[in-house]
Amino acid sequence: MGGVILIVDDEPLLARNIRTFLRNGGYEAETADCIAAALDRYRELQPDIVLIDHNLPDGTGLALIGEIRAQDRWTKLVMITAHGGVDVAVAAMKAGADDYLTKPVALDEIGILIGKLLRQAKMEKSLSFLRAREQTRSGLDRIVGQSPPVLQLKQRIRFLIQAERSGDTAATQPGPPVLILGETGTGKELVARALHFDGSRATQPFIEVNCATLPEQLVESELFGHERGAFTGAGDRKIGLFQAADGGTLFLDEVGELPPSQQAKLLKALEERVIRPVGGVRDRPINVRFVAATNAALEDRVRQGEFRSDLFYRLNTITLDVPPLRTRGDDVIAIAETFMAEFGRRYGRAGLRLSDGARRALVRHAWPGNIRELRNVIEQASLMCARDQIEDADLALREPAPLIAPAGRQPGDAIGLVDAERTLIVEALRQQGGNVTLAARRLGVSRDTLRYRMDKFALRRSDFV
Repeated sequence: MGGVILIVDDEPLLARNIRTFLRNGGYEAETADCIAAALDRYRELQPDIVLIDHNLPDGTGLALIGEIRAQDRWTKLVMITAHGGVDVAVAAMKAGADDYLTKPVALDEIGILIGKLLRQAKMEKSLSFLRAREQTRSGLDRIVGQSPPVLQLKQRIRFLIQAERSGDTAATQPGPPVLILGETGTGKELVARALHFDGSRATQPFIEVNCATLPEQLVESELFGHERGAFTGAGDRKIGLFQAADGGTLFLDEVGELPPSQQAKLLKALEERVIRPVGGVRDRPINVRFVAATNAALEDRVRQGEFRSDLFYRLNTITLDVPPLRTRGDDVIAIAETFMAEFGRRYGRAGLRLSDGARRALVRHAWPGNIRELRNVIEQASLMCARDQIEDADLALREPAPLIAPAGRQPGDAIGLVDAERTLIVEALRQQGGNVTLAARRLGVSRDTLRYRMDKFALRRSDFV
């Protein structure tokens, strides 16, 4: 493992021995014998690690640590001293040192510590890169569109962020829970990311989990963690997602799919800001901003006993409604062009544009799958169109498949509008085995719309499973 190491020590023999040892180990190593020379060499080399003696001819190692740390948070700093023992070590750590060694020190011990610090530095830089990339892909500017419902949504997000930033305890206390509502594919995750990456917790973790994908028997362990031996197979202690998000934001997508058995623990975490791992004997405090999203009608689930009313009202403190794409007018063109630019770079199709016919087709389409469907349509067109201009024929716009006629009823039979609506819903649910999402897609309506009509006709999905 290569790396650049600067050794700051006024004992020439010791400094040369460490340098030789490190060079033999494959590192680039240089020396300096005072603070002034160390700062010059630091600016020249930009080292990965600096080994610093405490007593130097022109000052202390503590002063050098403070000066380097004030301008650089990445370089690993190690205090090596025979003076002061624990007091100097504590002072060094407070000044910004990453570790310390006490003279006399074995060369092998130095080698082990340098290897550990270089691995740590590599991981930290990778995490910083990933976090920076996440930040560039998030924020209010990533919510494309100028339609009235989108402008209203952005304004609500902006007000919420400004209120949190101006608070005295923004960094130490999480804001109230935010519930993001919207149909599947409308971009609820983008809203959650904007709240985090434009907010006061942007430098802290953003942890996302889809509740619908968690096996019911593992939900508690995933969210709250578990202690070693808490259950069969729990060979090691596991940190849950709440603890992983400590100081930052936990985004629970599809929160309506959370099993009723875990809703009480989630409510406790929200209200008391504590969690208890599976098998734990005490509560652990958490500092987590909680954001949830759902495309389900939670009020209906509360009435049906599938979702706790107290948890619903706690989540419902602040709600943000993400409008479906079909209500956003010409926003569909702006979003499509954003996707075209992305796919043009990815597939070497720079210069792609939409014909007038394609624009009309995009605006006219109902978009039951919302932005997710639009993205798929544009990606396919970007790959498959033979020219630089995408025509309406290049857009694979699929209308909902027609329903099979209900058994025993002929197309010409007299039927009232209300009866027809109920019959279509019942038949769609029956064909899809009670799966509301698939039934809604088959009917060409949103999941929320179908749930509203199921409630209207006193239909329960369990009747069709």
